[in-house]
Amino acid sequence: MRRSTSRASYQWLLKLKKMKKLKYYILDVFTNQRYKGNPLAVVWSDEELALSQYYDIAREFGYSETSFVFYSAAEKAFKVRSFTPGFYEVTGAGHNLLGAVCLALIKGWDIFKEQGDNKWVVIQDHKIPLVTSTENGVHFVAMKQQSSKILDAVPAALVAEALGLDTEDLKLCNWLPTVVQTEVAHLMVPIKNNDSLKQALPNNDLLKKISAQYGFEGFYLFTTDSSEKDYVAETRFFNPAFGINEDPATGTAAGPLAGYLNAVSHISQRQAYQILQGVLVNHASSIQVKVTPEGIWVSGSSVIVMEGELVI
Repeated sequence: MRRSTSRASYQWLLKLKKMKKLKYYILDVFTNQRYKGNPLAVVWSDEELALSQYYDIAREFGYSETSFVFYSAAEKAFKVRSFTPGFYEVTGAGHNLLGAVCLALIKGWDIFKEQGDNKWVVIQDHKIPLVTSTENGVHFVAMKQQSSKILDAVPAALVAEALGLDTEDLKLCNWLPTVVQTEVAHLMVPIKNNDSLKQALPNNDLLKKISAQYGFEGFYLFTTDSSEKDYVAETRFFNPAFGINEDPATGTAAGPLAGYLNAVSHISQRQAYQILQGVLVNHASSIQVKVTPEGIWVSGSSVIVMEGELVI
């Protein structure tokens, strides 16, 4: 019996030695206040993991996205890969990228040391230009998305049914639900007022069917009739096809919305505007957007709320 116990202990110690620990951080993104904004897990790894490990860790955290980061000396760049709990890799530049870069700035990681004046990071082999700044000790990151492309309109009645609303609720300035793309395509859904925005109760099966039929990812509901006058729009985001029921802040959708509002002459180029998101999920987020002829800038700040180690 003693020999069996000893062998079991030895095997357990061998297994323990083979375990690898990775440092992780939890940040709230698109805010400068803890427990607001969009929660993001960021995991530092010195090497690429197996795809199944990315999926497992992202599912374990359970946030809308988990980012995995490391510095590539060969590419002279900070590299980011992001995954949802729904086994999907995110390629757009949203809170997944902004939070990871803010973390590097907060921690003092010199991720731009070999880049000169033009800063950039890599997400799934795509270079994303950045501008960083610090105000009163708070780090801000601006990410450049591509210029927006206005794609197909989707019937308002079809969208309204999937959102548990009446077609009348989607009547805002004669705008139609429209697919708009920068890095990724999302459906911009005009909502007539803040009350209707709050009443949306999505049917996930119908949302998935519509997004597959029209070739976009998520539904970005917005109203310009917000009680918060510092904001050009108040928004909600649903993307059940990728495991995101309601997202507190969505940079990949805020960029297309800015492009759309500029295309319909509601906002001007080269001027910064604020978008409010996440109020109904108690994670109010502030996303700054600016449309330029060269592309759309999406900006914000982040704060660390937790850090620790995970085992793989």
